[in-house]
Amino acid sequence: MTTKPTLSYWQIWNMSFGFLGIQFGFALQNANVSRIFETLGAKVENIPVLWIAAPVTGLLVQPIVGYLSDRTWNRLGRRRPYFLTGAILASLALLVMPNSPALWVAAGMLWIMDASINISMEPFRAFVGDNLPAAQRVTGFAMQSFFIGTGAVVASLLPWLLTTRFGISNEAPSGMIPESVRLSFYLGAAVFFAAVLWTVIRSTEYSPAEMASFTENPAREATGPQTKSALVTILNDFLDMPRTMKQLAWVQFFSWFALFAMWIYTTAAVTRHIYGTTDATSVRYNEGANWVGVGFAAYNGVAAVVAFAIPPLARWSSPKAAHVICLACGALGLVSIYFITKPGYLLGSMIGVGIAWASILSMPYAILTGSLPPSKLGYYMGVFNFFIVIPQIVAAAVLGFIVGHFFHKEAIYALLIGGGSLLLAAALMLRVREE
Repeated sequence: MTTKPTLSYWQIWNMSFGFLGIQFGFALQNANVSRIFETLGAKVENIPVLWIAAPVTGLLVQPIVGYLSDRTWNRLGRRRPYFLTGAILASLALLVMPNSPALWVAAGMLWIMDASINISMEPFRAFVGDNLPAAQRVTGFAMQSFFIGTGAVVASLLPWLLTTRFGISNEAPSGMIPESVRLSFYLGAAVFFAAVLWTVIRSTEYSPAEMASFTENPAREATGPQTKSALVTILNDFLDMPRTMKQLAWVQFFSWFALFAMWIYTTAAVTRHIYGTTDATSVRYNEGANWVGVGFAAYNGVAAVVAFAIPPLARWSSPKAAHVICLACGALGLVSIYFITKPGYLLGSMIGVGIAWASILSMPYAILTGSLPPSKLGYYMGVFNFFIVIPQIVAAAVLGFIVGHFFHKEAIYALLIGGGSLLLAAALMLRVREE
């Protein structure tokens, strides 16, 4: 029996680089899809239902891909075949999305695009557990957070940059997507594919025999006969999920409920609450929508920087304490948007959100990995995604009703609800027992 070798900085860089492209796709989606929906005629109270594609596809795709990737081994390896397949499909979807001629087409493309992104993304979490020894896992997930933040900064800024720096039109006739948005999605498709291809080519994986020889977590490996039924195996493993995973599930639920509220309602909140318009064809609305992209770039930029501060913070205190602090910062950031009267102040609010985002992308996974059996790492990472997508489904089901019936369609109150949800997640994190 041997231990996993320590990897160099550049080896961790190469195995994480694909997340730059994955987050490019997600950031374009998060910052612009609500805008596309409103441009094509969606009402503000119906936007959450249209967004339900994102969590539902994750709920279906990620555990299946995780289960299959645990059992895959071919010329490309174990996880990398899924990286590449998802990148090809997602890049094609990014090319089609901004050319949607009607609302129902855009909603359908969101289903396809999100499913494809999930095929690439899910194995990346297990990739860290596969390749890195326990002492480097926080660093590995932090590196992913860095690339997520970096990719999202550029992607979120693209429409604004193309308009202000290159003179690309940011306006379009009613029912048409602005040229700045279309070109952003085309560039995103190219970056997505190229970044994932870099990881596929420049990284390696341990063979099944090598994985079996490592001493990490031997007590947690499955023993006894394997069932012939994949469905029975999946259900049994779900019922037997580790205690740490169950406790983290509640933290994830309220963290991602808040994030989903932010992604689907920030455009409507900023354009109405700060810019004072509800006309999706107006110049002022499109200025506000572009500024939301700048704000999203800001929080992702903060996350990219904070990603390097999280490992020393976790060593100085503990991973649990570090996550509590970061979630509280995010709650303050979201709540503060309610008090903003000038667009520039939005960037200050995004600092708190960025701190929380960096931690959400790394600390739960670093804490979770130590409690999981390596032979089922891909599957359990997929199941862990349930507690990301279920809160998004709940948010899609209830936020539209709440905003429409209790807050007179004022989207800013959805962000206040999100701030409260992050604060609750921080409180629940205190009861998590680390392995």
